Amino acid sequence: MGKFRLRKRKQKPRIQREIPIRTMIPNLMTLLAAASGVTSIRYSCQEHWRSAVIAIIIACMLDGLDGRVARLLRVTSKLGAQLDSLADFVSFGVAPALLVYFWMMQVAPPESTAYAFRGLFWALALFHAMCCAFRLARFNIMLDDGPTQPYWKHFFMGLPAPGGAGILLTPVIWQLHTESAAIQSPWIGCAMLMICGILMACRAPTISAKHLRVPAKRMVPVLLFVMFVIGMLVSQFWLTLGVIGILYFTSIPICGFWYLKLRRRYQAQQAQPTAAALTHPAAAPSPQPTR
Repeated sequence: MGKFRLRKRKQKPRIQREIPIRTMIPNLMTLLAAASGVTSIRYSCQEHWRSAVIAIIIACMLDGLDGRVARLLRVTSKLGAQLDSLADFVSFGVAPALLVYFWMMQVAPPESTAYAFRGLFWALALFHAMCCAFRLARFNIMLDDGPTQPYWKHFFMGLPAPGGAGILLTPVIWQLHTESAAIQSPWIGCAMLMICGILMACRAPTISAKHLRVPAKRMVPVLLFVMFVIGMLVSQFWLTLGVIGILYFTSIPICGFWYLKLRRRYQAQQAQPTAAALTHPAAAPSPQPTR
């Protein structure tokens, strides 16, 4: 029998794709936001409330920057969108809920009456986290559904995840400022967990600053106000954060009235051409004379 030789196939050299470093910057910022949220959970377990709140604030700042940096560098991707949703769930769903849960349990020792409701505290913390997950999933679906009515551009549908975390942490922030034991109440924490969860899951319109415009003649007063807020953050950090949280919470019903006003105006504008067509129908073509 003859001997057969196995010929080795020549392998073509693989062309290695080179990825620019700038394409990684937005995803790195998103991962840093998620890491900051996980770090907040660690500080919450250790009852370091100031560090836990600051970690969530850092995550909020990174969350606001990563998308803008991606669009600026023109490196938006589906991977970045999925990473952003996961980071938001960790930083604004899980981390704030655990922070408030441990914050409530600190003033609920085994001999207290509130200790008997510790199961309720945990259930509400889970409720807030699940509502945040639902809100993020709905937001991703809305991106694929296309544009909505034009008046929706001024609003978010439901409380955004960073806004929900900010409102939820407002009692903790006020307690850090005043150092008053009266604010650190388990029942206040329960109410905030339920309210913020419902506001994130529902379709209530909340303010969106993406399409806000400032008139040119009011540019200087707005800049002065922003400088004042920055100065207050430097001098009275926790007080300013607490006031911002309360103002943001009170803006929700105002946004509801504003939304209804814009919707009625839009519906009236859409009804005008229809009414005009019914009032002045197009003249029917006159019949051609027959021979």
